[in-house]
Amino acid sequence: MTLKTQVEQWTQSASQFIYGHEKTIQLSATALAASAITASVLLSYQASQRRYNSKILKRQIDLQESISPTIDLGSSSLDTLSSSFSYDKALIDEQLARNIAFLGEEGVDRVRQSFVIVVGAGSVGSWVALMLLRSGVQHLRLVDPKRLNRKNMAYHAVAQLDDIGLAKVQVLRNHFRDIAPFSKVECCTERLIPSNMDTLLGGQPAYVVDTMDNLDEKLALAEYCHKNNIKLISSMSTGAKADPTRIQISDISDTFEDPLARVYRRRLKMLKIDRGIPVALSIEKPLPTDKDSLLSSPIPDFRSRNLPILGPIPSMFGMTIATFIILQLAKFTTLPPPPSRLKDNLFGRILYDVSDRERKIYKNFKPPFDIHDIIYIYEELWYGKSILTGPQDRLTLARWDKTKPLTVLNAVCMSRDEARAHDALDSNTDLRKHYGDDVVDYVNKQFKQEKEFQKFWK
Repeated sequence: MTLKTQVEQWTQSASQFIYGHEKTIQLSATALAASAITASVLLSYQASQRRYNSKILKRQIDLQESISPTIDLGSSSLDTLSSSFSYDKALIDEQLARNIAFLGEEGVDRVRQSFVIVVGAGSVGSWVALMLLRSGVQHLRLVDPKRLNRKNMAYHAVAQLDDIGLAKVQVLRNHFRDIAPFSKVECCTERLIPSNMDTLLGGQPAYVVDTMDNLDEKLALAEYCHKNNIKLISSMSTGAKADPTRIQISDISDTFEDPLARVYRRRLKMLKIDRGIPVALSIEKPLPTDKDSLLSSPIPDFRSRNLPILGPIPSMFGMTIATFIILQLAKFTTLPPPPSRLKDNLFGRILYDVSDRERKIYKNFKPPFDIHDIIYIYEELWYGKSILTGPQDRLTLARWDKTKPLTVLNAVCMSRDEARAHDALDSNTDLRKHYGDDVVDYVNKQFKQEKEFQKFWK
Protein backbone atom coordinates (compact mmCIF):
# COMPACT_ATOMS: atom_id res chain seq x y z
CA MET A 1 0.00 0.00 0.00
CA THR A 2 1.36 3.28 -1.06
CA LEU A 3 1.74 6.30 1.28
CA LYS A 4 -0.88 8.17 -0.71
CA THR A 5 -3.41 5.37 -0.17
CA GLN A 6 -2.68 5.33 3.57
CA VAL A 7 -3.22 9.08 3.85
CA GLU A 8 -6.53 8.84 1.99
CA GLN A 9 -7.74 6.04 4.28
CA TRP A 10 -6.71 7.98 7.42
CA THR A 11 -8.47 11.13 6.12
CA GLN A 12 -11.63 9.15 5.35
CA SER A 13 -11.61 7.57 8.82
CA ALA A 14 -11.12 10.98 10.50
CA SER A 15 -13.99 12.44 8.46
CA GLN A 16 -16.30 9.61 9.47
CA PHE A 17 -15.31 10.03 13.16
CA ILE A 18 -15.92 13.77 13.11
CA TYR A 19 -19.26 13.33 11.35
CA GLY A 20 -20.33 10.79 13.97
CA HIS A 21 -19.18 12.86 16.96
CA GLU A 22 -19.92 16.38 15.76
CA LYS A 23 -21.66 17.65 18.94
CA THR A 24 -19.01 16.21 21.26
CA ILE A 25 -16.22 17.88 19.31
CA GLN A 26 -18.08 21.22 19.31
CA LEU A 27 -18.49 21.07 23.11
CA SER A 28 -14.84 20.18 23.56
CA ALA A 29 -13.73 23.03 21.34
CA THR A 30 -15.97 25.46 23.24
CA ALA A 31 -14.57 24.28 26.57
CA LEU A 32 -11.01 24.66 25.32
CA ALA A 33 -11.73 28.19 24.07
CA ALA A 34 -13.41 29.19 27.34
CA SER A 35 -10.46 27.81 29.31
CA ALA A 36 -8.05 29.77 27.18
CA ILE A 37 -10.04 32.98 27.64
CA THR A 38 -10.31 32.44 31.41
CA ALA A 39 -6.59 31.80 31.70
CA SER A 40 -5.88 34.94 29.70
CA VAL A 41 -8.12 37.04 31.96
CA LEU A 42 -6.54 35.64 35.12
CA LEU A 43 -3.04 36.22 33.86
CA SER A 44 -3.93 39.78 32.84
CA TYR A 45 -5.49 40.47 36.27
CA GLN A 46 -2.45 39.08 38.07
CA ALA A 47 -0.14 41.20 35.95
CA SER A 48 -2.26 44.26 36.67
CA GLN A 49 -2.18 43.51 40.42
CA ARG A 50 1.60 43.14 40.32
CA ARG A 51 1.94 46.50 38.58
CA TYR A 52 -0.45 48.13 41.10
CA ASN A 53 1.34 46.64 44.12
CA SER A 54 4.68 47.67 42.66
CA LYS A 55 3.39 51.22 42.23
CA ILE A 56 2.11 51.35 45.82
CA LEU A 57 5.40 49.96 47.14
CA LYS A 58 7.41 52.53 45.20
CA ARG A 59 5.12 55.31 46.49
CA GLN A 60 5.63 54.14 50.08
CA ILE A 61 9.40 53.92 49.62
CA ASP A 62 9.47 57.41 48.14
CA LEU A 63 7.28 58.63 50.97
CA GLN A 64 9.53 57.18 53.65
CA GLU A 65 12.50 58.84 52.00
CA SER A 66 10.76 62.23 51.79
CA ILE A 67 9.18 62.29 55.29
CA SER A 68 11.27 61.66 58.37
CA PRO A 69 9.60 60.77 61.67
CA THR A 70 10.68 64.13 63.04
CA ILE A 71 9.94 67.65 61.92
CA ASP A 72 10.57 67.98 58.19
CA LEU A 73 12.15 71.37 57.58
CA GLY A 74 14.85 71.07 55.01
CA SER A 75 12.90 69.09 52.41
CA SER A 76 9.83 71.32 52.55
CA SER A 77 9.01 72.90 49.22
CA LEU A 78 6.93 75.52 50.99
CA ASP A 79 9.70 77.29 52.89
CA THR A 80 8.86 80.96 53.11
CA LEU A 81 10.40 82.99 50.36
CA SER A 82 13.25 80.55 49.78
CA SER A 83 16.23 81.47 47.68
CA SER A 84 14.88 79.50 44.72
CA PHE A 85 11.47 81.10 44.86
CA SER A 86 10.13 84.55 45.61
CA TYR A 87 6.58 85.78 45.74
CA ASP A 88 5.55 89.37 45.14
CA LYS A 89 4.04 90.89 48.30
CA ALA A 90 1.47 92.68 46.14
CA LEU A 91 0.20 89.29 44.95
CA ILE A 92 -0.02 88.06 48.53
CA ASP A 93 -1.99 91.17 49.51
CA GLU A 94 -4.32 90.61 46.57
CA GLN A 95 -4.90 87.00 47.65
CA LEU A 96 -5.69 88.20 51.19
CA ALA A 97 -7.59 91.32 50.13
CA ARG A 98 -10.89 90.34 51.74
CA ASN A 99 -9.21 89.55 55.05
CA ILE A 100 -7.36 92.88 54.91
CA ALA A 101 -10.67 94.66 54.37
CA PHE A 102 -12.09 92.89 57.43
CA LEU A 103 -9.13 92.82 59.82
CA GLY A 104 -7.05 95.73 58.54
CA GLU A 105 -3.49 95.62 57.30
CA GLU A 106 -2.00 95.48 60.79
CA GLY A 107 -4.30 92.64 61.76
CA VAL A 108 -3.45 90.59 58.68
CA ASP A 109 0.27 91.30 59.19
CA ARG A 110 0.01 89.85 62.69
CA VAL A 111 -1.75 86.80 61.26
CA ARG A 112 0.90 86.33 58.58
CA GLN A 113 3.74 86.52 61.10
CA SER A 114 2.17 83.91 63.37
CA PHE A 115 3.24 80.33 63.89
CA VAL A 116 0.53 77.75 64.61
CA ILE A 117 0.87 74.04 65.36
CA VAL A 118 -2.01 71.72 64.42
CA VAL A 119 -1.94 68.34 66.16
CA GLY A 120 -4.05 65.96 64.10
CA ALA A 121 -4.53 66.30 60.35
CA GLY A 122 -7.77 64.40 59.94
CA SER A 123 -11.43 65.35 59.78
CA VAL A 124 -11.15 68.47 61.98
CA GLY A 125 -7.43 69.23 61.83
CA SER A 126 -7.24 69.28 58.03
CA TRP A 127 -9.93 71.98 57.90
CA VAL A 128 -8.22 74.01 60.62
CA ALA A 129 -4.92 73.91 58.74
CA LEU A 130 -6.54 74.68 55.38
CA MET A 131 -8.44 77.74 56.60
CA LEU A 132 -5.47 79.05 58.59
CA LEU A 133 -3.38 78.79 55.44
CA ARG A 134 -6.01 80.48 53.28
CA SER A 135 -6.36 83.21 55.89
CA GLY A 136 -2.68 84.10 55.71
CA VAL A 137 -0.86 82.16 58.43
CA GLN A 138 2.54 81.66 56.84
CA HIS A 139 4.06 79.16 59.26
CA LEU A 140 2.25 75.93 60.09
CA ARG A 141 3.46 72.74 61.70
CA LEU A 142 1.29 69.66 61.14
CA VAL A 143 1.66 66.69 63.48
CA ASP A 144 -0.06 63.37 62.72
CA PRO A 145 1.38 59.84 62.40
CA LYS A 146 -1.54 58.40 60.47
CA ARG A 147 -2.04 57.72 56.77
CA LEU A 148 -5.02 58.55 54.62
CA ASN A 149 -7.50 55.77 53.85
CA ARG A 150 -10.69 55.62 51.85
CA LYS A 151 -12.88 56.22 54.92
CA ASN A 152 -11.21 59.60 55.41
CA MET A 153 -12.44 60.83 52.04
CA ALA A 154 -15.81 61.83 53.54
CA TYR A 155 -14.25 64.31 55.98
CA HIS A 156 -10.77 65.37 54.86
CA ALA A 157 -10.37 68.93 53.57
CA VAL A 158 -8.25 68.32 50.46
CA ALA A 159 -7.80 64.56 49.99
CA GLN A 160 -8.22 62.93 46.57
CA LEU A 161 -8.26 59.27 45.57
CA ASP A 162 -4.63 59.44 44.47
CA ASP A 163 -3.67 60.49 48.01
CA ILE A 164 -4.84 57.25 49.63
CA GLY A 165 -1.91 55.60 51.39
CA LEU A 166 0.04 58.81 51.92
CA ALA A 167 0.66 60.38 55.30
CA LYS A 168 -2.10 62.87 56.13
CA VAL A 169 0.39 65.67 56.79
CA GLN A 170 2.06 65.04 53.43
CA VAL A 171 -1.30 65.17 51.65
CA LEU A 172 -1.97 68.60 53.16
CA ARG A 173 1.46 69.93 52.31
CA ASN A 174 1.23 68.70 48.73
CA HIS A 175 -2.05 70.57 48.22
CA PHE A 176 -0.93 73.64 50.18
CA ARG A 177 1.90 74.08 47.71
CA ASP A 178 -0.64 75.11 45.08
CA ILE A 179 -2.74 77.27 47.41
CA ALA A 180 -0.16 79.41 49.21
CA PRO A 181 3.37 78.82 47.92
CA PHE A 182 4.59 81.72 50.06
CA SER A 183 3.88 79.81 53.29
CA LYS A 184 6.08 77.44 55.26
CA VAL A 185 4.55 74.09 56.21
CA GLU A 186 6.42 71.65 58.43
CA CYS A 187 5.35 68.00 58.54
CA CYS A 188 5.81 65.52 61.35
CA THR A 189 4.68 61.89 61.18
CA GLU A 190 5.72 61.12 64.73
CA ARG A 191 3.11 60.47 67.42
CA LEU A 192 2.98 63.29 69.97
CA ILE A 193 3.97 61.94 73.40
CA PRO A 194 5.39 63.68 76.50
CA SER A 195 8.97 62.70 75.66
CA ASN A 196 8.97 64.53 72.31
CA MET A 197 6.77 67.52 73.11
CA ASP A 198 9.74 69.82 73.67
CA THR A 199 10.79 69.15 70.08
CA LEU A 200 7.46 68.98 68.29
CA LEU A 201 5.93 71.93 70.15
CA GLY A 202 9.07 74.04 70.16
CA GLY A 203 9.54 77.34 68.36
CA GLN A 204 7.18 79.50 70.47
CA PRO A 205 3.92 78.89 68.62
CA ALA A 206 1.18 81.49 68.92
CA TYR A 207 -1.38 78.68 69.22
CA VAL A 208 -1.47 74.90 69.44
CA VAL A 209 -4.61 73.26 68.05
CA ASP A 210 -5.58 69.90 69.54
CA THR A 211 -7.83 67.79 67.28
CA MET A 212 -6.84 64.39 68.68
CA ASP A 213 -9.53 61.87 69.66
CA ASN A 214 -7.72 60.14 72.54
CA LEU A 215 -8.30 61.59 75.99
CA ASP A 216 -4.96 60.62 77.50
CA GLU A 217 -3.10 62.31 74.64
CA LYS A 218 -5.31 65.39 74.89
CA LEU A 219 -4.63 65.65 78.62
CA ALA A 220 -0.88 65.25 78.20
CA LEU A 221 -0.90 68.04 75.61
CA ALA A 222 -3.04 70.30 77.81
CA GLU A 223 -0.77 69.74 80.81
CA TYR A 224 2.34 70.55 78.75
CA CYS A 225 0.85 73.71 77.28
CA HIS A 226 -0.38 74.82 80.71
CA LYS A 227 3.06 74.38 82.28
CA ASN A 228 4.83 76.13 79.40
CA ASN A 229 2.30 78.96 79.00
CA ILE A 230 1.38 77.99 75.43
CA LYS A 231 -2.06 78.94 74.15
CA LEU A 232 -4.12 75.86 73.39
CA ILE A 233 -7.52 75.33 71.79
CA SER A 234 -9.05 71.85 71.76
CA SER A 235 -11.73 70.20 69.67
CA MET A 236 -14.31 68.04 71.38
CA SER A 237 -16.06 65.12 69.69
CA THR A 238 -17.98 65.60 66.44
CA GLY A 239 -19.68 62.22 66.76
CA ALA A 240 -23.46 61.90 66.99
CA LYS A 241 -23.99 65.59 66.21
CA ALA A 242 -26.01 67.05 63.33
CA ASP A 243 -27.13 70.60 64.22
CA PRO A 244 -24.62 73.17 62.90
CA THR A 245 -26.27 75.99 64.87
CA ARG A 246 -25.17 74.38 68.16
CA ILE A 247 -21.42 74.52 67.44
CA GLN A 248 -19.59 77.09 69.56
CA ILE A 249 -16.36 78.04 71.32
CA SER A 250 -16.50 77.94 75.12
CA ASP A 251 -14.02 77.91 77.95
CA ILE A 252 -13.50 74.41 79.30
CA SER A 253 -15.00 75.52 82.63
CA ASP A 254 -18.32 76.25 80.93
CA THR A 255 -18.99 73.02 79.03
CA PHE A 256 -21.68 71.28 81.04
CA GLU A 257 -23.91 70.44 78.08
CA ASP A 258 -21.48 68.04 76.41
CA PRO A 259 -20.85 64.80 78.35
CA LEU A 260 -17.60 64.17 76.46
CA ALA A 261 -16.30 67.62 77.34
CA ARG A 262 -17.36 66.91 80.91
CA VAL A 263 -14.97 63.94 81.08
CA TYR A 264 -12.17 66.07 79.63
CA ARG A 265 -12.92 68.90 82.07
CA ARG A 266 -13.08 66.52 85.02
CA ARG A 267 -9.70 64.99 84.23
CA LEU A 268 -8.18 68.47 83.75
CA LYS A 269 -9.32 69.42 87.25
CA MET A 270 -7.39 66.44 88.57
CA LEU A 271 -4.35 68.13 86.99
CA LYS A 272 -5.25 71.41 88.73
CA ILE A 273 -6.41 72.97 85.46
CA ASP A 274 -9.94 74.31 85.80
CA ARG A 275 -10.11 77.06 83.16
CA GLY A 276 -8.26 78.89 80.42
CA ILE A 277 -8.59 76.33 77.59
CA PRO A 278 -11.09 77.28 74.87
CA VAL A 279 -12.79 74.30 73.26
CA ALA A 280 -14.90 73.80 70.17
CA LEU A 281 -17.98 71.75 70.96
CA SER A 282 -21.60 71.22 70.06
CA ILE A 283 -24.17 71.72 72.79
CA GLU A 284 -26.52 69.40 70.90
CA LYS A 285 -27.62 66.40 72.95
CA PRO A 286 -25.62 63.36 71.74
CA LEU A 287 -26.64 59.73 71.54
CA PRO A 288 -28.01 58.48 74.88
CA THR A 289 -25.73 56.52 77.23
CA ASP A 290 -26.17 54.80 80.55
CA LYS A 291 -25.95 57.63 83.07
CA ASP A 292 -25.56 55.27 86.01
CA SER A 293 -22.10 54.08 85.08
CA LEU A 294 -19.20 55.97 83.66
CA LEU A 295 -17.57 52.77 82.45
CA SER A 296 -20.63 51.74 80.45
CA SER A 297 -20.13 54.72 78.15
CA PRO A 298 -19.17 53.65 74.61
CA ILE A 299 -16.40 56.25 74.65
CA PRO A 300 -14.81 56.25 78.12
CA ASP A 301 -11.39 57.17 76.74
CA PHE A 302 -12.80 59.91 74.51
CA ARG A 303 -12.24 57.99 71.27
CA SER A 304 -15.12 59.02 69.03
CA ARG A 305 -14.21 57.17 65.84
CA ASN A 306 -16.91 54.55 66.46
CA LEU A 307 -19.69 57.11 66.75
CA PRO A 308 -21.58 58.05 63.59
CA ILE A 309 -20.24 61.28 62.12
CA LEU A 310 -22.12 63.46 59.65
CA GLY A 311 -19.68 64.55 56.93
CA PRO A 312 -20.01 68.38 57.09
CA ILE A 313 -19.89 68.63 60.90
CA PRO A 314 -16.09 68.10 61.34
CA SER A 315 -15.42 70.79 58.72
CA MET A 316 -17.60 73.22 60.68
CA PHE A 317 -15.69 72.42 63.86
CA GLY A 318 -12.44 73.04 62.01
CA MET A 319 -13.54 76.32 60.46
CA THR A 320 -14.92 77.50 63.81
CA ILE A 321 -11.54 76.88 65.43
CA ALA A 322 -9.68 78.56 62.55
CA THR A 323 -11.94 81.61 62.73
CA PHE A 324 -11.40 81.92 66.47
CA ILE A 325 -7.62 81.71 66.08
CA ILE A 326 -7.51 84.22 63.23
CA LEU A 327 -9.50 86.77 65.23
CA GLN A 328 -7.27 86.27 68.28
CA LEU A 329 -4.07 86.55 66.25
CA ALA A 330 -5.32 89.71 64.56
CA LYS A 331 -6.42 91.12 67.97
CA PHE A 332 -9.87 91.67 66.58
CA THR A 333 -11.48 93.12 69.70
CA THR A 334 -15.04 92.90 68.39
CA LEU A 335 -15.01 89.23 69.33
CA PRO A 336 -13.15 88.72 72.64
CA PRO A 337 -12.26 85.23 73.85
CA PRO A 338 -15.00 83.37 75.70
CA PRO A 339 -15.08 84.23 79.40
CA SER A 340 -14.19 81.51 81.85
CA ARG A 341 -16.36 80.71 84.82
CA LEU A 342 -15.02 83.05 87.49
CA LYS A 343 -16.25 81.81 90.87
CA ASP A 344 -13.06 82.29 92.80
CA ASN A 345 -14.80 84.29 95.54
CA LEU A 346 -17.38 81.53 96.02
CA PHE A 347 -14.78 78.76 96.07
CA GLY A 348 -12.53 80.76 98.38
CA ARG A 349 -15.39 81.27 100.82
CA ILE A 350 -16.26 77.54 100.75
CA LEU A 351 -12.61 76.65 101.38
CA TYR A 352 -12.46 79.00 104.36
CA ASP A 353 -15.77 77.71 105.77
CA VAL A 354 -14.76 74.05 105.41
CA SER A 355 -11.36 74.62 107.02
CA ASP A 356 -12.93 76.60 109.88
CA ARG A 357 -15.52 73.91 110.71
CA GLU A 358 -12.89 71.17 110.49
CA ARG A 359 -10.80 73.01 113.09
CA LYS A 360 -13.66 73.83 115.46
CA ILE A 361 -15.72 70.63 115.28
CA TYR A 362 -13.25 67.87 114.37
CA LYS A 363 -10.01 69.42 115.70
CA ASN A 364 -8.42 68.95 112.29
CA PHE A 365 -5.91 71.78 111.92
CA LYS A 366 -4.56 70.60 108.57
CA PRO A 367 -6.48 72.02 105.58
CA PRO A 368 -8.30 69.04 104.05
CA PHE A 369 -8.56 70.55 100.55
CA ASP A 370 -7.05 73.17 98.31
CA ILE A 371 -9.03 75.45 96.02
CA HIS A 372 -8.84 72.98 93.12
CA ASP A 373 -10.32 70.19 95.25
CA ILE A 374 -13.17 72.49 96.26
CA ILE A 375 -13.91 73.32 92.62
CA TYR A 376 -13.82 69.66 91.61
CA ILE A 377 -16.12 68.40 94.37
CA TYR A 378 -18.54 71.32 94.09
CA GLU A 379 -18.94 71.20 90.29
CA GLU A 380 -18.19 67.64 89.23
CA LEU A 381 -19.69 65.58 92.05
CA TRP A 382 -22.60 67.75 93.15
CA TYR A 383 -23.11 70.15 90.21
CA GLY A 384 -23.28 73.16 92.54
CA LYS A 385 -26.42 71.91 94.31
CA SER A 386 -27.30 70.85 97.81
CA ILE A 387 -27.92 67.12 98.13
CA LEU A 388 -30.98 67.95 100.25
CA THR A 389 -32.65 70.98 98.70
CA GLY A 390 -31.02 71.58 95.30
CA PRO A 391 -29.79 75.02 94.22
CA GLN A 392 -28.96 77.35 97.13
CA ASP A 393 -27.21 80.69 97.53
CA ARG A 394 -24.98 79.83 100.50
CA LEU A 395 -23.45 76.42 99.83
CA THR A 396 -20.58 74.63 101.51
CA LEU A 397 -19.08 71.14 101.86
CA ALA A 398 -19.46 68.82 104.85
CA ARG A 399 -18.47 65.35 105.97
CA TRP A 400 -21.09 62.78 104.98
CA ASP A 401 -19.86 60.16 107.44
CA LYS A 402 -18.71 62.04 110.54
CA THR A 403 -16.53 59.13 111.68
CA LYS A 404 -14.32 59.37 108.58
CA PRO A 405 -11.99 62.18 107.50
CA LEU A 406 -13.09 64.74 104.94
CA THR A 407 -12.04 63.47 101.50
CA VAL A 408 -13.39 63.60 97.96
CA LEU A 409 -15.34 60.41 98.70
CA ASN A 410 -16.75 61.72 101.98
CA ALA A 411 -17.70 65.30 101.12
CA VAL A 412 -21.22 66.39 100.23
CA CYS A 413 -22.63 69.73 99.20
CA MET A 414 -25.16 71.40 101.53
CA SER A 415 -26.30 74.85 102.45
CA ARG A 416 -24.44 76.33 105.43
CA ASP A 417 -27.47 75.87 107.68
CA GLU A 418 -27.88 72.27 106.52
CA ALA A 419 -24.18 71.61 107.12
CA ARG A 420 -24.35 72.96 110.68
CA ALA A 421 -27.38 70.77 111.40
CA HIS A 422 -25.65 67.76 109.84
CA ASP A 423 -22.50 68.32 111.92
CA ALA A 424 -24.66 68.43 115.07
CA LEU A 425 -26.06 64.94 114.46
CA ASP A 426 -24.89 62.09 116.65
CA SER A 427 -22.18 60.03 114.94
CA ASN A 428 -24.38 56.92 115.26
CA THR A 429 -27.35 58.51 113.45
CA ASP A 430 -28.88 56.34 110.74
CA LEU A 431 -28.66 58.70 107.77
CA ARG A 432 -31.10 56.65 105.72
CA LYS A 433 -33.78 57.03 108.33
CA HIS A 434 -32.89 60.68 108.93
CA TYR A 435 -32.71 61.87 105.30
CA GLY A 436 -34.66 59.18 103.44
CA ASP A 437 -33.80 56.66 100.75
CA ASP A 438 -33.69 59.14 97.84
CA VAL A 439 -30.96 61.30 99.38
CA VAL A 440 -28.82 58.41 100.61
CA ASP A 441 -29.13 56.50 97.33
CA TYR A 442 -28.15 59.60 95.36
CA VAL A 443 -25.08 60.23 97.54
CA ASN A 444 -24.01 56.59 97.30
CA LYS A 445 -24.46 56.62 93.53
CA GLN A 446 -22.26 59.72 93.15
CA PHE A 447 -19.55 58.28 95.39
CA LYS A 448 -19.66 54.99 93.47
CA GLN A 449 -19.28 56.79 90.16
CA GLU A 450 -16.34 58.79 91.52
CA LYS A 451 -14.66 55.56 92.68
CA GLU A 452 -15.11 54.11 89.18
CA PHE A 453 -13.76 57.27 87.66
CA GLN A 454 -10.64 57.31 89.84
CA LYS A 455 -10.07 53.58 89.34
CA PHE A 456 -10.46 53.84 85.58
CA TRP A 457 -8.08 56.76 85.10
CA LYS A 458 -5.49 55.72 87.65
